[in-house]
Amino acid sequence: MLAIRILLLIFVALAAACTKPAVWAPDEEVIAARYVHGNPASITYFNVINNDTGTGEHAALMINASERVLFDPAGTWQHPQSPEQHDVHFGFDDRQLHRYIYYHARRTHHVRKHYLELPPEHAELILRLARQAGPVSDGFCARSIGEILRQIPGLEHMPVAFQPNRLSDAFARLPGVREERIYSDAEPTERQSYFEG
Repeated sequence: MLAIRILLLIFVALAAACTKPAVWAPDEEVIAARYVHGNPASITYFNVINNDTGTGEHAALMINASERVLFDPAGTWQHPQSPEQHDVHFGFDDRQLHRYIYYHARRTHHVRKHYLELPPEHAELILRLARQAGPVSDGFCARSIGEILRQIPGLEHMPVAFQPNRLSDAFARLPGVREERIYSDAEPTERQSYFEG
């Protein structure tokens, strides 16, 4: 038992040590990029899965509330038209969504996506909690999303775990969830056009 605790402490220390630098775009850029999507209030959970092992390697959450943003905890995706403040990307319109998905979907990985409509006040609470959560340490992407979701009425049972697949499986059991998997054969050099375009 002591060995497990020591290993956990080492993992936490290593994850915190290799966290990407905090990113805080100026407020005026965030305000200028603000994007309001016309669809109902919702969240979309993204799980980037290794095609060979089936392991979820990264998790993110798109939040459609009073504005649509992407909470990409400890993620590497960025785009100049989507300013970031502590892992929350603003101006997350359909072009940014496309760029994000195909930044991850490639020959080695696919994206498992879960869409869930929520009452507007719940989506707004998730947005507020996501803005307070970052910056998130590497390896804590799924865990940070689970911690947010457990504070929402009806989602209190969502797992708080390091494995993105556990959260995906929990999403799949929620009533009203729509699931999709996105695959791509593009190589990283081909995918670069999604970032730049």
